[in-house]
Amino acid sequence: QVGNYKRTVKRIDDGHRLCNDLMNCIHERARIEKVYAQQLTEWAKRWKQLVEKGPQYGTVERAWCAFMSEAEKVSELHLEVKGSLMNEDFEKIKNWQKEAFHKQMMGGFKETKEAEDGFRKAQKPWAKKLKEVEAAKKAYHAACKEEKLAISRETNSKADPALNPEQLKKLQDKVEKSKQDVLKTKEKYEKSLKELDNATPQYMENMEQVFEQCQQFEEKRLRFFREVLLEVQKHLDLSNVASYKNIYRELEQNIKSADAVEDLRWFRANQGPGMSMNWPQFEEWSADLNRTLSRREKKKASDGVTLTGINQTGDQSSQPNKHSSSLSVQSNTVQSVQSSYNPFEDEDDTGSTVSEKEDNKIKNVSSYEKNQSYPTDWSDEESNNPFSSTDANGDTNPFDEDASPAMEVRVRALYDYEGQEQDELSFKAGDELTKMENEDEQGWCKGRLDNGQVGLYPANYVEPIQ
Repeated sequence: QVGNYKRTVKRIDDGHRLCNDLMNCIHERARIEKVYAQQLTEWAKRWKQLVEKGPQYGTVERAWCAFMSEAEKVSELHLEVKGSLMNEDFEKIKNWQKEAFHKQMMGGFKETKEAEDGFRKAQKPWAKKLKEVEAAKKAYHAACKEEKLAISRETNSKADPALNPEQLKKLQDKVEKSKQDVLKTKEKYEKSLKELDNATPQYMENMEQVFEQCQQFEEKRLRFFREVLLEVQKHLDLSNVASYKNIYRELEQNIKSADAVEDLRWFRANQGPGMSMNWPQFEEWSADLNRTLSRREKKKASDGVTLTGINQTGDQSSQPNKHSSSLSVQSNTVQSVQSSYNPFEDEDDTGSTVSEKEDNKIKNVSSYEKNQSYPTDWSDEESNNPFSSTDANGDTNPFDEDASPAMEVRVRALYDYEGQEQDELSFKAGDELTKMENEDEQGWCKGRLDNGQVGLYPANYVEPIQ
């Protein structure tokens, strides 16, 4: 019908818009792949640090860490998926759209205008004849209406004695004339309709030809979309990627290789009765050694969490001991294992907010809190025995925190001091810090810098702030 070809023409414009929609769809999926890969990497980095510094050991530790290795490898694959989607699929659609649709200077697309002109040209002769048919039809119906009205007037006039013969003659002439008009308009209407019918086959052929051209153009787009979607499916389907299967095959092997008997044997040889002993021997007096031993006694009484290395002699197991090096972790900060990225926070959050939330996450991990070595110092004095008779009577609980901590005092540094060991503070003259414990018999105090670091410093290097 006249004008209905516009739906077919509009489909061309819709094809261009659908190309944009498909590109946006692929772009969003690529962004999801990238974010997921980043989250996997951050998760693997954070938990690898926690497991390595936690109390787990041996083959089970390696099996646990295998999950982090799996996440890192899968992250790389998803980054490859993201690259394939953007560099291959997205660009392919973009280039095809540019080649298939040509914009005009006056707006719209060349393909749309050509299709519309083709339909209009094919429809113009037939539309003209259709217009003539409508006009003839209208004239014929008007003549029929006039004839009926004239016949009705003539019939009514015969029953009216007031009318003279001359008036009756006029009404009869009107009826006769209207009948002739009906015949003429009917003949013209039938003739125009016949001409329209004769022109219809050619009209249909011309319209079909233009329509088929539009169909071919749309077929190219549909086939192209199917081809692109299949390529996207191949890029997203990691189950057919050999390296993806190898990742989980390797993960399964690492988990199955965990051996409880081997881990228990290693712990006995390195942390239990089977470990080599450094039996006491005669040692000459040394000022540095005396100072270090005194410091150790002081650190034993502190409430900070200190991991002290165990010096072993003799042959050791081939399995490395991750607790063999000294590691100090302050009780109020865990910045050494903070994650630099939180995937569940907005990108425009401040760094301090992310760090605080990462601190809370890490502090809530029990394996990190338990990551500590037990001191080898011992004493037979009653005051150092947590299971003494006083504790047994219920007066104190050796597992409760100190109920009466020392009074904290703000002090100012008088001189520069550079820490000589890991548990010593470093500061400049004029810096302020908080003294947490009073001076011991060796002249050392425990304090906290404003950045949260806790450690020891010489008592005579500071003065109270008045």
